[in-house]
Order: sequence, then structure tokens, then C-alpha cells
Amino acid sequence: MAHKKEGIKEGCYGDEVREHILEFAANGGFEAIPEDEREEWFTRFKFWGLFHQRDGQESYFMMRLTNASGVLEPGQLRAIAEVARDYATGPVENPEFGNGWLDLTTRQSVQLHWIDLEDVPEIWEKLESVGVHTRSSGGDTMRNISGCPLHGKAEEFVESGPLLERFEEELRGDDELANMPRKFNISVSGCTVGCAQDSINDIGFEPATKELDGERVRGFNVRIGGGLGGRQPRAATPLDVFVRPENAYAVGRGFVELYHEYGGRQNRSKNRARFFAEDWGMEKIRETLQDEYVDFEMHTAGEDFRTEYTYNAGRPVEDGQHDHVGVGDQQDGRNYVGLSVPVGRLPADDAIELADLAAEYGSGEVRLTRRQNPVIVDVADDELEGLLAEPLLEEYPAEPSPFERGAMACTGTEFCSIALTETKGRMARMLRWFNKNVDLPDDVGKIKMHYSGCTADCGQAMTADIGLQGMRARKNGEMVEAFDIGVGGGVGEDPSFIDWVRQRVPADEAPGAIRNLLEAYAAHRECEAPAASRADGDSEARSASGSQTEAVRGQTFRQWVDATAEEQLVEFCEPEETDFEAPYMTDGKQAWYPFAEAESSAASETPVSSDD
Repeated sequence: MAHKKEGIKEGCYGDEVREHILEFAANGGFEAIPEDEREEWFTRFKFWGLFHQRDGQESYFMMRLTNASGVLEPGQLRAIAEVARDYATGPVENPEFGNGWLDLTTRQSVQLHWIDLEDVPEIWEKLESVGVHTRSSGGDTMRNISGCPLHGKAEEFVESGPLLERFEEELRGDDELANMPRKFNISVSGCTVGCAQDSINDIGFEPATKELDGERVRGFNVRIGGGLGGRQPRAATPLDVFVRPENAYAVGRGFVELYHEYGGRQNRSKNRARFFAEDWGMEKIRETLQDEYVDFEMHTAGEDFRTEYTYNAGRPVEDGQHDHVGVGDQQDGRNYVGLSVPVGRLPADDAIELADLAAEYGSGEVRLTRRQNPVIVDVADDELEGLLAEPLLEEYPAEPSPFERGAMACTGTEFCSIALTETKGRMARMLRWFNKNVDLPDDVGKIKMHYSGCTADCGQAMTADIGLQGMRARKNGEMVEAFDIGVGGGVGEDPSFIDWVRQRVPADEAPGAIRNLLEAYAAHRECEAPAASRADGDSEARSASGSQTEAVRGQTFRQWVDATAEEQLVEFCEPEETDFEAPYMTDGKQAWYPFAEAESSAASETPVSSDD
């Protein structure tokens, strides 16, 4: 028997939902939706990017935007920020972030909160006038497509922009494929850094090369069935298929159609494409694609570049790009400047200023990354110094601390009904505390710390150096917010997911546990001995006494975790009360917002394997 949501979608889904949203908005907004039909309409609204906020915030919606591979063309960021300023304001201020802000997401897009349904037509008109829309950004459909945020700007082995655009316009734009069994994620990477993270997508295209008809051809290898959530993460499996760029769209569309037709629609915790891939197996999927969906002969996989992947791969900084923060070279001789926005939350006024700086110093175009950060592109050499000196870049630096650089956080209990803990505000406080209280070795430029409010893992905790997932625990006779703490995750040549070393650590003891772990890392990791002093004056590092030495290099955090016994890691990660202030530990409703009196439904429900 199909899940009840399938019946809801059969009645109305896809493009036709828009007219109903406009009708409700014109006739009173939230109150115009019949009370006994709200669950059904909220399910349908998600296709157009509208998510009803959690219990106690009735009538307010989150709005998710869509912009494939993180590209915001000139004028688009300013329009989004003006909408956040004018429409995304709640009845009270968040004590950490104030009111009127936007959230950058892990799929290279934007979310706005506290939206009134009556305002949606005006918001759509403003956004769509500059080419931004919300269609297919939520629900059981193809979500925002991930790609290298610098495609077309930085060097690529194979050009990915045309494929990304075709997926966006033709595949996601096809209303016949709107009603999928579950959400479906597509990624395309043309560079050899691995920043589209093909390993955790339902279908991922990675750069590859293969000899065909005596000619060395550039194209893509295909992987399918990756994903996180539900403590059941799965790295995408090679499909053993190589495609030329001009044939990649057909293979991507073919797998979408195959999953649309054959994917399960009964158990929502087991009907993601990764479970479908496990059930069918690669051989059957490949043969079915060839026989029923693709009209050209598919080739076996070519030679990939996974050994070169450095993006969130746990490798030393000098090995290559591990995020898009900082100044980098574009292929046209200009520069990009990636900024760090801790936990991805950007006040509207700051976003407007960022848009203005992008226009003043670059082309006005801004790119968004999978790490919740913005990148200003097309900055000429003679404009670079001026941009880096702008006051806004003191708040969102191109050279942040290792903790700020590596931080990500999901929405949490602030708005999510299945989350178990508050996330963004707590992570922001933790980052400040770590900056003041934890000393890292000089060569450690980043610690990837990801925080998810529950096991759905929208914050991608499973792929972090240090992953945090929200839980509940009992302390001094009270139920308090807590973390499970895991270590050793990352994507790259061989994706690995974190191993849990501590569970249900009360929120006021978790920063101490993490500090203890990082101090053990600094003390016990293997390091190279400093090189002998050199006679010339070209040394990159000098000791306090003035003698010339090379900087000591040592194991990255992930390398150290891999080399350390699990029982030692557990011992190192000892929970400890500190002077860290952990407000709202016993307040699952967060008293600064108008929540219902009842406990969050997440306290008694098991979160599904990923966000709906």
C-alpha cells in the first residue's frame, strides 16, 4: 500500500500547486486554508518552496529558493536580501542573530523564514523579476542541483556549465517528473577538486577520461545511490558508465525516469534512491538504463580523478583546495574571493552590502558553496586589495579561524519540527568559545565541524572531522539538550563517515569534550621534525629567536583519527563542564520564540532519513 502522502500528491502536485497558493494568499493567507486540509496542502506547498514552520509558529512559512550550482547573477543577491529585510521578519528577535536574515544552505541556495502566505505573491514577483524562483526546491522532487560553484570561472577538466543548465531547465522544469518517490539530488563536477560531492548524491557526474576509437576523450563517470541521514549513510556506487559530455544529460534523465517509475512509494524511510540502488544493484540498473532509457551505447567507466580530490577530504591544506574560502585564481586572470559566514546565517543588511561589494569590485555575480558560504567572483588584481580591506570582510573574512572556516549547522529546533536541539545559535557561541579556549597547531588551517539537530543529518555531520548530532539526555534529573559526537568523516577519494565516540553528551559539557579531544590531537599527532636552519633568507617561518626554520607539518585531524585506536579517542573525548554558557538546555521550545506549549514532536518521533 502506498504511503498516504502519495494519495495527497495524486490529488494535486507540481506546477498546479502554484495557483492554489496564490488563491489562498489572495483570500486571507493561512486562515483561508481549511483546517482539516492543512496537512495535505503543506505537503503540496513544499514543491514550490514553502514549508510550514514548526508547531507554535502557525501561519509562518520558510521559503527555500533554487539556483542551480549556486550561481547568483548580478542583482539577484540584492533582491533576495531585500525580500529578507522586508518580509522575513519574525514577531520577536533571535537573541543571537536579530531579525531579518537569510540562511545559506548546503545545496548552494537560500532559505528565508517568517514568511506570511499573504506576502508570497509579492515575494515571487520581486524574485522572479530577476530570475530567482522557488519551484522544485522542496518536496518529493529533484532538488537544487549541486555543482562546482566556480564552474566557468576556475579551471575545469571538463566543462560542466552546459550540463548543469540543461538539468535545471529541461529536467527539473519537466512537470511530468515532479512527483518523485522522494527527494532526489543531482550533482555535476567538472573540476578535479571534488567540490560537488558526488559521493552523497542520488546521481553524481564526476570528471573522467577514456580512450574511445583511438582518441582520449574527456567526459564523466557516473555514480548513484549516495546519501546521508538516519544513521544509514551510503557513499554513491560507481555505475561503471562513462559518458561524453553531450550524452550525460540522457543518462541523468534516464536514471531519474527509472527511479520515478520503479522507486518504492510505500515506506518513506526506505524509499530514497540509495535504498533503491541497493535493492536493484548496479548491473540491473545499468542494463535497464541501456535497454529502456538510453538510445546510444554506454561505455564502461573511464579513469577518474578521485586521488586528486581535496574538498573536505581530510588532507593537508597544501595538497589543494578544501573549500572555497579565501582568494583564488580564475582562468581568465581575475580572482575570486570566498568569504566565511559562520553557520551560514547572513543578516539582510549585510547581504545587501555584500551584493554592492560584488558589483563594485567584481561583475556583481556571487556564487554560493556547499559549505554555506558566498564567493565574490571576477575581481581584478588591482581591485583585490580594496575589497579585502572593506569593513564587511572583517565580519565575514577571507581568512577566518580554523573553527569558523570549518563550521556548518542545520536549522535546528528554531524552526524544524523533527530537530532535537537548537543548532545555529549554539554553534555560533561554541565557535567564539573555541577561538578563545582552544589552541591548534600552526599548520592546522581548518577543523571541519558540522552540527545536525537530529539524525536526518541536514547539517552533514556524517562527513565532518567532528560531527555533532542533536539528542536528548538526562542530567540532574532533568531532560536536557545533548549531542552525539563522532569523528573522522570526510569525502574525497575514499569517503568515510564518522565513528561515534561519545553519545548523549549534555550541551554544556560538549565543548569541553571537544576541547579535550583537540588538545589530545595537538599533543599526540605525528609531526615532521623542523628542518635545519638555512643559510639563505628565504625561509617561510621564523622562530621567536629569529632562527630560520621550516614550519612543522603534521597529521591532519582525519589522518590522526584514522591512526588512533577507537578506545583512545573515546578516552580523549571526555565530557567536561566549563565556563561555556549553554542557554536553553532544558527549553526545547526556545522561549524567545512563540512556540506551542507542547513538547516538540521530535521528542517522541524517529526522524526520517532526510529532510522532507
